[in-house]
Amino acid sequence: MKSAALMMTVLVTAIAPVAAQVRFVDITESAGIDFRYINGASGQKFMLEAVGSGAAFFDADRDGFIDLYILNGAALPGYDGPTGANALFRNDGDGTFTDVTEASGTGDPGFGMAAATGDADNDGFPDLYVANHGANRFYRNDGDGGFTDVTSTARVGDDRWGAHAAFADVDRDGDLDLYVANYMDFDPEDNRHCFRGEAREYCGPNTYPGQSGVLYRNDGDLRFTDVTVESGLATTEGRQLAAVFGDLDEDGDEDLFVANDKNPNFLFLNDGKGHFVESGALAGVAYNEEGVAESAMGADVGDIDNDGDLDIVVATFQWLPNTLYRNDGDGFFSDVTFAIGLGAESVPYLGMTAAFLDYDNDGFLDVFVANGHLDANVKDFDPSTSYEQINQLFRNRSDGTFEETTRSTGPGMLLERVSHGAVFGDIDNDGDVDIFVSDSASPRCTLLRNDGGNARNFLTLMAKGTQSNRDGLGAVVRIVAGKLVQTRHIRRSYGYMGSNDVRLHVGLGPHVQADSIVVHWPSGQAQTLTGVAANQQILLTEPSP
Repeated sequence: MKSAALMMTVLVTAIAPVAAQVRFVDITESAGIDFRYINGASGQKFMLEAVGSGAAFFDADRDGFIDLYILNGAALPGYDGPTGANALFRNDGDGTFTDVTEASGTGDPGFGMAAATGDADNDGFPDLYVANHGANRFYRNDGDGGFTDVTSTARVGDDRWGAHAAFADVDRDGDLDLYVANYMDFDPEDNRHCFRGEAREYCGPNTYPGQSGVLYRNDGDLRFTDVTVESGLATTEGRQLAAVFGDLDEDGDEDLFVANDKNPNFLFLNDGKGHFVESGALAGVAYNEEGVAESAMGADVGDIDNDGDLDIVVATFQWLPNTLYRNDGDGFFSDVTFAIGLGAESVPYLGMTAAFLDYDNDGFLDVFVANGHLDANVKDFDPSTSYEQINQLFRNRSDGTFEETTRSTGPGMLLERVSHGAVFGDIDNDGDVDIFVSDSASPRCTLLRNDGGNARNFLTLMAKGTQSNRDGLGAVVRIVAGKLVQTRHIRRSYGYMGSNDVRLHVGLGPHVQADSIVVHWPSGQAQTLTGVAANQQILLTEPSP
């Protein structure tokens, strides 16, 4: 294996190349995740209480195990029940977690929506941004297990309805900028009444004015400047629920896909200097194949057919299919949802999170969808569905088409809850991807351990930027193992309201090594490794120019 900047830690020895049956098992209680989500509902149908909240997997204390941060709601007018703040659970490395919220100083009591993590000051410790309905919070990681609220000095305390947030180096200057997706201008004092027949339901997103997302440019020393207008991102035409960065036009910089609820999706193409042009309609991702602006919720970008470019998946409302936009490689996308097997199966469910993961390590990206209705009284106006729903898992058949495997992948996938947010990461460092699911109504969330995903070979890649941002966010990695060729992007924020394990989890199937790994860093540098043995974690350090 050849690299001047490579460190490895062997995680597993002698992993069999033949895949066993993958099973997702609910380990929430045994892991010690004692958390209750409070949506503040009092029967008045405030939109806030319906959308759920997110979470974050990140190694807060840099001990090698990803920790878990969960966002909480708060009391709304008329609610008189228990309340609770956001919570940070430290991964103890033995399958259990410990609540360290108080010691860490991250227990924000606001009405939480989304979390974004990223090393904004390039000091080696990931920082934490919390998007709320109301004033957002930015916590600097102090490196000793504690965090300091630096919102005021960082100048990132947006006070609108933050629905998703994401760090990315949009101007390629070596540090992480911050985008906050805002949903709509909703004030509980102006709560409108909407009905389906005689049954009251939550009002649609277009009942209230939209809000623009915000782009904060990182100026160094944890100080940011709002550059939304000059960057071309200022618009109140959307109802933004997900913001995902990725190089969608393959020109070497971070573009931005925004999923809008009941409004056309946005595709902001980056000119490489942090200025964006909205191209959603032209590219074919603003509307689905029927020309309809979807009720788009969570979203993700990834290469489902291993052809080297990024495709897009979007979760949508009940009685509509989740949507897969295939990248045609010429600046245009095609809605291929039904053709590839993601359509009919998703119609009966209300999807909130949609995300890519290789849950069985075969080298092809699968799809997970978190489902759950918004209205607890949905049966009053739609007896054919339910409030609580199962989540869904779709396995990639290794050709970019999918089969639903929900009911054959363990008891954890059969739980019926009001699942909204979900985040993904390897909590036990065994080489397969586990899932945490947050819940909008149930008294408990769900931590699903992946048992059997590591029966196929894998690599876990951890990036360390030197000229690029420390996290390596935006780096493009090409992994070749025999005839299996994968292109993966290093990222954190995707899905719905969440931030995920920054390590790149790569399934190798039957291959016992990666013949080559080529890393294209955001700085423009390229790095090549050869003959990398499977079933280990690799630290990729960006070489000097």
